[in-house]
Amino acid sequence: MRCKVLVFAVLLALVKPVSVDEIEANPNTNATLPCSFSPPGDKMDVSLIRVDWTRESSTVASFDGAEEEIKEGFSWDPSDFTKGDFSISILSASFSLQGIYKCTVSYNSTDLLSGNVTFSILAPPSVSVPQKWGVLEKESQLECHARGFYPPPVFFSWTREEEVIQPALQVEGEPSPDGFYTAVNNLTFYPSKDDQNVTFSCQVSHRGSTNGLDFRLSVTHLPSVRLSVVQTRSTDVPLTLFCDVESFYPEDVSVSWFQNGTALPDPPATDQNPNRTYTTRRYFTLSPEQRRRRGTVECSVNQPGVVDPTRTSADLDKLDPQDEAAVLTKSAKASVAMMCISIVLVFLLCFGFSWRRRDEKQKSLTVSAIILPPHVFVGQKGRVSVSIEGRRVDRVQTRWFLNDTAINDTSLTETSRSNFNCLSTPLTTIHLPFGLTLTSPASEKSSLLTPRGDIGYYKLHTQGPVRSSGKWTQQLVSALTFIPRISLHKGAVFKCQVSYVGKDKIVEERVSERFTILSAPEVSEIQLAEAENNPDVINMTVGATHFHPDVITFRWFCQGGELSPVASKASSSPWPNSEGFFSAFSQCKLPRREVEKGATKVWVSVHHVALKQPITRETRGFIKRPCVSDVVSFTHASDQSFTLGCEITDFYPPNISVTWLKLGDGEEDDREEEVIEGGELWGPIQTEPRLFRATATLKRKPILQEKRDRGGGVTCRVQHCSLKEPIERHWRNTDNASPTIPPSISVCWSSEGVGVFSILLKGGHPKAQLLWSAGGSTFSPLVSSETEEIGDGGQRELKSVCALEKSANLPRTPDKPERRKNGHAIKTKAAVTDPDTEGIEYIDEKVDREKDRYEGTISASEEDEEDSDKEMEGAAGALHINKVNLRTGLKDGERERLRVCVEITHPALKIPVYRTWTEPNEEISSSA
Repeated sequence: MRCKVLVFAVLLALVKPVSVDEIEANPNTNATLPCSFSPPGDKMDVSLIRVDWTRESSTVASFDGAEEEIKEGFSWDPSDFTKGDFSISILSASFSLQGIYKCTVSYNSTDLLSGNVTFSILAPPSVSVPQKWGVLEKESQLECHARGFYPPPVFFSWTREEEVIQPALQVEGEPSPDGFYTAVNNLTFYPSKDDQNVTFSCQVSHRGSTNGLDFRLSVTHLPSVRLSVVQTRSTDVPLTLFCDVESFYPEDVSVSWFQNGTALPDPPATDQNPNRTYTTRRYFTLSPEQRRRRGTVECSVNQPGVVDPTRTSADLDKLDPQDEAAVLTKSAKASVAMMCISIVLVFLLCFGFSWRRRDEKQKSLTVSAIILPPHVFVGQKGRVSVSIEGRRVDRVQTRWFLNDTAINDTSLTETSRSNFNCLSTPLTTIHLPFGLTLTSPASEKSSLLTPRGDIGYYKLHTQGPVRSSGKWTQQLVSALTFIPRISLHKGAVFKCQVSYVGKDKIVEERVSERFTILSAPEVSEIQLAEAENNPDVINMTVGATHFHPDVITFRWFCQGGELSPVASKASSSPWPNSEGFFSAFSQCKLPRREVEKGATKVWVSVHHVALKQPITRETRGFIKRPCVSDVVSFTHASDQSFTLGCEITDFYPPNISVTWLKLGDGEEDDREEEVIEGGELWGPIQTEPRLFRATATLKRKPILQEKRDRGGGVTCRVQHCSLKEPIERHWRNTDNASPTIPPSISVCWSSEGVGVFSILLKGGHPKAQLLWSAGGSTFSPLVSSETEEIGDGGQRELKSVCALEKSANLPRTPDKPERRKNGHAIKTKAAVTDPDTEGIEYIDEKVDREKDRYEGTISASEEDEEDSDKEMEGAAGALHINKVNLRTGLKDGERERLRVCVEITHPALKIPVYRTWTEPNEEISSSA
């Protein structure tokens, strides 16, 4: 007693005052909350220790002697309690686990330790700079994005060649739906020629750590633009314009044409100047109708990162005058030119111009630029073509390339081969004898197939040849139909090579401009949910997926008084997925009181370049997430059936769906689910102006009929429009019932000294486990046999039988030889289970007696032993005879008293039940 008082006095001296620690951890990592003190020299008795961990008055873990309780997501080691360490670990840090945790420790009802630990999330930012170029000597901006950090704020700074050009600036940032923060900082400057390929850096500091991103700046040089016209001899023929774009950088540039403010199409080619700038001349041919329309012609040059394009314009009346004198002068010049050409031709013919040169003259071709659509849509066909004019276009073949990769027809159309001696070109044009041609059935009007793998879908076809405007010339149109894919065609160009059949020499080559690929967004419905940290604010979120390019705009509107959104935010730089498509979301916040009135209508308008009209989504009213209780069960006394029930409360709107599922055996992730019919839903009933509740029930079969379905359980799955994923509650078959256990063991002894011990259990679920043992002062396990059947009352009856032969540990000579297998005697089942049996015979007893009379010895040959073993193996239902050795040499030469015990364990029993048989004293005396 004095020792205990002394220990208590020492522990009271070790009691620590309330302390506060701060623990920070990255998301999804483990963190340890400390709680410890130095105990006295002797270890503490674990049965007298009580430990409690709480957070905001909610118990996280508790330990009281031998009873332990800890919530999922936490862990500790009770074996460390005796060492004074009561720390607890958070297994996966998340925002929901932040807060102040309190640790309280007492020993023998005496408080020893009490301390607070503040746990919070710490996440560093990721840094990105989407745009890495500026316009020469123009105001330009660079944006630096910091994403996924917590808590705010962050500090932005900019450097040029490791020299600070903008000091650190604090930015709080905006919260994301996942709980992290995003911040943006801009650097405004006027780039010069010295900034080309210079290293800039954006540095982001957060809670003592710094992340940076280095990049080389690309400076854009604005071009000088000059518009000119190719003079023609007549006003009724097409007019060709050209636009000289000079001294620009980088090479990537597009030229657009406008007439009277209306956009016109066109093709390209660039050359590099000695000062590393580029020069290009772009042509555009006006049709006679467009030429007669007159007016102003404008050339507009667009460059990446430049908001306002560079433009130049001219009046067609000045470029292409239509006065009578000018027309006559041009006609006269054309006549003189034609006369000169005629004289030259006559002169050449007179001097014997060779037939070979004449044939090559006939083979001269005029190839147009590649005609591209202004833009193409993902999943819809696009078409590029080139026009070829000449005298022998029937002998022309073309080859198409995507960048530098040759394109083959992958449309899988079945083109029948005729019996003509024909040549099929890659254009799928069939050339017949005598200069005739036949267009392949693989025309553009045929049905298009979906793209396959990384090859893509392409259909090559041709039109013509047909008579052209010239007297001896013909026109052939080579076209390529394709289904655009972002991963294959973004930033790519088409190339067409023109040559003659059987010749390797390329006569002409045309390269297209880069084309724009569009994909319209798929817009979700507006999702409403309560804000996590502020129940008075409602978050409304809409998402857009599968769109291209990445520029998208969300606009929120509301009506019903002078109400405007509290905040609106769209993701600024969506990231592409593996297929090249983009996704973005937008969130709007409104006060809860306005939404719950039900009269506030909110809608969002989504704008994208691939949409002819913006997509609109709207909503009215408030959506409340349901609370789902655990599944409970109760049994009906009338028919022994039982009912499962689940309460669903505080949800809105009242539309709700409940599905009952039966789970099969297996692991958590691979178990099979089967829908159970017959479930009922009571309600929904209104409890408050904007809240409803309901009850889901499921009636099941009586327990006796359900015994085949043990293992697994039942799941209640609740679906509601406020839930991204259904809420599930699981119920397991825990209707355990203990069996009826007799008060004693039944014993039957044979004349050979073999005891048959048995016990009969009735009823119960699940099946009980039995363990037989025997011995004197100590027990040894025995081998038993169990049989199970259904009795007359419909209850399970489990019978366990154990056969035992006792002997002293002194050597003895048996009266008869024993046949053994694996060191144990084998008896027939009937001999040991029938209480009326007077004696027990060995299976091969008769054989042994004959051998004794014949040989006069107790030994048997090896062959007889093998035959006997086979006979014992064939004996149906053979029972194992256990051998127990008891010690002798006790008082008056007595041996130990034999004790036989059976241990019965069952889930419905808190502790095992034991039944024991003890050998009477008179049997010990007689055996001694």
